[in-house]
Amino acid sequence: MARQKLSKKAVKPKDRGSVLMRLRQAKMAKSVHAYVRGSTEKFYEWLATVQPHLLPDGPDIWICGDCHVGNLGPIGDMRGSTSIQIRDFDQTVIGNPAHDLIRLGVSL
Repeated sequence: MARQKLSKKAVKPKDRGSVLMRLRQAKMAKSVHAYVRGSTEKFYEWLATVQPHLLPDGPDIWICGDCHVGNLGPIGDMRGSTSIQIRDFDQTVIGNPAHDLIRLGVSL
């Protein structure tokens, strides 16, 4: 694909889809982590298009829902020990644990 400069002028409604696609691709090319971190909704839209038999099928349990490397970090306990755990649960849902693993893997 030829590299195209994205214009800052007004976009015609009929051209909006292609302009947004180029912006998304430019963002992804710049930093996959930044794209994954800020696009939970897009991740689940993409996941809905994947054929179910291609994913491991685990029991529905509480999952982070937004599991990416930016949401992992050190957590201390009362004894002074530290472990690396998920630190962000604002998008927690009941779902397939494979979804968190896929999202984490994409963010790495």
